[in-house]
Amino acid sequence: MAEIDLEIRRARRDDVPAIVHLLADDPLGAAREADVSPLPDSYYSAFDAIDADLNQELVVVESGERVIGVLQLTFIPYLTYQGSWRALIEGVRVAADWRSRGIGRRMIRWCIDRSRQRGCRMVQLTSNKSRADAIRFYGSLGFVASHEGFKLLVGSHDSG
Repeated sequence: MAEIDLEIRRARRDDVPAIVHLLADDPLGAAREADVSPLPDSYYSAFDAIDADLNQELVVVESGERVIGVLQLTFIPYLTYQGSWRALIEGVRVAADWRSRGIGRRMIRWCIDRSRQRGCRMVQLTSNKSRADAIRFYGSLGFVASHEGFKLLVGSHDSG
């Protein structure tokens, strides 16, 4: 299969509508995101906070002029492993019409390379247990389901 010409870059504020559309374009995201126009200001406030934080990278994948993928990479200092850093990958999405073309694999490999550049000892992520395909995908990239994860919603929103 020929390699698809893509650009992986930091997201810009004007990418926010496309990012929200990607986040909302699955059964879990459809229940929790507000893919409407105009977008709620909370999305732009979140983008501004992420963009200002040197340990956060909101990344998009672009083909031509279209944003077809998104993820957030967070760098976290830890005392474990002798004071090492780890990277956390969250919010990985690929546009429905671009799936099964190697885009997600390229995105995760990019994250691993970027984590090495930042001196991280570990890269970690979570996936909802209902996403069996995603869980198999992460396993195929060498990720190991070594821990049981827990989440607790503490905000005022009804769904998570």
